[in-house]
This record gives sequence, structure tokens and C-alpha cells, in this order.
Amino acid sequence: MTSVRKVEPPFRIAVVGGAQASKVECELAQELGRQLAGLGTLVVCGGGGGVMKAVAQGATEAGGLVIGILPGSDPKSANPWIGIPLATGMGEARNALVVQGAEAVISVGGEWGTLSEIALASKIGLSVGTLGNPPAKGLGLPVLENPVEAARWALERAQAFRGS
Repeated sequence: MTSVRKVEPPFRIAVVGGAQASKVECELAQELGRQLAGLGTLVVCGGGGGVMKAVAQGATEAGGLVIGILPGSDPKSANPWIGIPLATGMGEARNALVVQGAEAVISVGGEWGTLSEIALASKIGLSVGTLGNPPAKGLGLPVLENPVEAARWALERAQAFRGS
């Protein structure tokens, strides 16, 4: 008789941030993607440009996998670094799916959409950390010093969320 072995899925980390990101934010996001891939996590993002493209590029170049939760109905609208594009046709409401699909969230800069993701993640009990210039100053969110610290922090929070 063949035995079946349960495979533990990778931890899912959402990286959120603006489509109109600064060069510094994109550099931070790209290195964060590399670090998350190196830890074996699955990266979840909005699939567009700016921080989303940078984190996806970093993770993909490091051998990781990135799910892009797209606002529109065309999976071809994803940035070229997205491994699994999920076209929702939901517009900005897709932000709820980005955080719902994660076990921890890191914000790299951002604007109003990022604030909505931070709020939704906090409401459902996910840990949210910030890297770079956070849009949510004064909310008491952890400010992570660099991408290495941010990736480790997110993995620890995801493990705690899952109960591992």
C-alpha cells in the first residue's frame, strides 16, 4: 500500500505598496522579494507596477513564486514577474483578497490603497510591518529596519498565525 504524505504549503507573505513608488521603495521591495524567496515563502501582491513589480522581480529572480491579485479582468495585465496572475475584475476591492491570501503583511511605502490593505489586514488579525516610509505613521505598526529583518519578521509572524 502506498502511503500519502501531507505536504505543508509555503507561508504566504503579502507585500503591499504603491504603484507609483520611489526608487528607494522599489529597491527595498526588490531586496525584500529576494529575501522572502530565500526563506521559501510565497509572495502575494497586487500584480501591478511600482512596489508590486519590484517585489515580484526580486522574488522571481531568487527562485520564488509570486501570486498577483489583479484588479482587472485580464491576467495579461500582470507585471512580467508574476508567476500566478489572478484576474479578479474587482477593482480596488481586490485589496481584500491580497491580504486575505496572506499570513503576514509588509508595507513598503504606499498610498490610499496601501492604507486600505493595512486596515483590512489588521482587522482580520494579521501582523503588519512597515519598511521604508510608511503611509500609516502613528498607528503603532512595527517599523522594520531593512529587507532582511522584514523578511524574517514576516516569516515569524506567519508561523505564529498558522500555529506552527
